[in-house]
Amino acid sequence: MKKELIEYWQKSGLVKDKQLIEAFKKTSRENFIRKENRDEVYGDYPLPIGFGQTISQPTTVMLMIEALELKKTDKVLEVGAGSGWCAAIMSRLAKKIITTEIIPGLVEFAKNNIKKCDIKNVEIVKWDGSQGYEKEAPYDKVMLTAACPSLPKPCIEQLKENGIIIGPVGSLFGQDMIKGIKVKGILETENLGSFMFVPLKGKYGY
Repeated sequence: MKKELIEYWQKSGLVKDKQLIEAFKKTSRENFIRKENRDEVYGDYPLPIGFGQTISQPTTVMLMIEALELKKTDKVLEVGAGSGWCAAIMSRLAKKIITTEIIPGLVEFAKNNIKKCDIKNVEIVKWDGSQGYEKEAPYDKVMLTAACPSLPKPCIEQLKENGIIIGPVGSLFGQDMIKGIKVKGILETENLGSFMFVPLKGKYGY
């Protein structure tokens, strides 16, 4: 099933970044889901991870990471650690990942999963990531993994000049994936298509 997913991305041209595909290959999704969903691990759809949250479908995660245009020198802020899977993939492509999670049970779940994979450059912080994370700012890249009414102002402020931010923006019933590049302090945005995410919690969420 993993092999089929990779072939689908390559044939369709959906995911072009070869280094990203290698990072996906090396990051076992099995380590980031609940035991009861093991037989669905490489299904191309979201899976429940408890606490009313989900691990996003593989294709969505790959599209979002590719849009960030990660470099080996990048420091990344991820808002919404979930199970830690997305951060684990990005850890192979960037220097450091700071990932925030507001739900205590998921903080522990993600920490255990990252530890299991012996990943050293991911820091999971219990925090309202909709406010960014000032302590480690500024960031080269910012990713929001939950639906928000608009890209949170603090996250944009904590983004470096020419940095990239991506996140699903819209209503609770459907969002557009917005990619923004910070140019002279202003965000230049493009729409990458329609998606459906769980709502962002916290000050700048729902």
